[in-house]
Amino acid sequence: MAQDKVSDALNMIMNAKRARKTSVEINYYSKLLTAILAIAKLRGYIKDYKVKDNLLTVELGNIHGCKAIKPRYLIPSDKIEKYISRYLPARNLGILIISTSEGLMTHQTAIEKNLGGSLIAYLY
Repeated sequence: MAQDKVSDALNMIMNAKRARKTSVEINYYSKLLTAILAIAKLRGYIKDYKVKDNLLTVELGNIHGCKAIKPRYLIPSDKIEKYISRYLPARNLGILIISTSEGLMTHQTAIEKNLGGSLIAYLY
């Protein structure tokens, strides 16, 4: 396990997807990771996640790719389009997760609210 729990967890999710598993168990969790999984659940990328006794169980949904963005770039709201084309495979396919002053949100919400922030991860 490395220092970044979000990156490790997203890599474990992708490894489980490549192995054609329906769920994955992760031995650690954080508030940031559960917030990312909540956004992924709302968008249908995962079916459900549960935390029980420091064990995070994630049921995979319609996910094709996810990865943490390192280093975590600080971007203003008018530069989000540049990073959409860099990380997402197509214009209306996938989401960037951005940590703003109002909490975690997708890139669409950040553009609507005219908020910049730190890039955390992308899912498609």
